[in-house]
Amino acid sequence: MLGYLLEHLLSYLDLDLVIGHPLHRRMPCPVLMIPPTAEVDDYLAALPAERQAALLRIRDGILQHLPDGFVECFDGMPSYVVPLSRFPAGYHCKPDTPLPFLSFASQKNFIALYHFGIYVDRELDEWFRAQWQERVKTRLDMGKSCIRFRKLDQLPFDLIDELVSQRSPEQWIASYEAQRRRA
Repeated sequence: MLGYLLEHLLSYLDLDLVIGHPLHRRMPCPVLMIPPTAEVDDYLAALPAERQAALLRIRDGILQHLPDGFVECFDGMPSYVVPLSRFPAGYHCKPDTPLPFLSFASQKNFIALYHFGIYVDRELDEWFRAQWQERVKTRLDMGKSCIRFRKLDQLPFDLIDELVSQRSPEQWIASYEAQRRRA
């Protein structure tokens, strides 16, 4: 998914990844229906205990709150996508790839939540930033779609749960297509 985000940013800037670059050779994202996939389970099982507990809680919240129609897959990190059966046009950088929506990962110095909706949907971005200010004591560490959590004991699980429930696949597709028309 990180490769998708980088490729999306580079495509926005009209740049291309060099063929042969590690991010260019992404693993295919098999479209698997929720319940959990073995690849995601293996990824989580390989993490240190404190990271594993936090990411398991994030995943459980996603599986409980994510609207029906998204599917879980593994593309180097746990990811949630709109399957090609629901959105045949796929992701614009690689049309045979399901439309990415949400991913999470254990990075070296933080846990990351990658939310494409925040990047594309200004209303959702503004909602999230306002909710963060009201509900979380730490400063928001966020890029265009990456929310970084550096302190595991201060993860706002309830806010993450609410964030993932904010957009249905249909709403996400509509936002994505509107953004593509503007670009």
